[in-house]
Amino acid sequence: MTILRTALIAGALLTANAAQAGPAAPPSTWARCAVCHSNTKGAPDKIGPNLYGVYGHKMGVKGTYKFSDAIKKSGLKLDDATLDKWLENPAKLVPGNRMSFPGIKDPAKRAELIAYLKTLK
Repeated sequence: MTILRTALIAGALLTANAAQAGPAAPPSTWARCAVCHSNTKGAPDKIGPNLYGVYGHKMGVKGTYKFSDAIKKSGLKLDDATLDKWLENPAKLVPGNRMSFPGIKDPAKRAELIAYLKTLK
């Protein structure tokens, strides 16, 4: 078996195992989110919506949380670019939303949170 084929097979097995393993451990920055948001499937909303499975969905439509009109009308999709802007400054991205959070200024910490949210599925 060639080295390339062996590497491809090993990579496929690692990907399959990671998918079966479930969500990754949350980064330390998640503690700031956990005050208002849950992150497990089926958990109730807190002050803010449950964030399990929100990545890739339209903002303000997933789950049982009662979103503000500003969020529902935003039409934004929760992808990398939108989440980065949202986590940096929610009030600037969607004026009139109810999330009273000043944002995370460090791009690396925002990237960690986005990568974590992607695992919540």
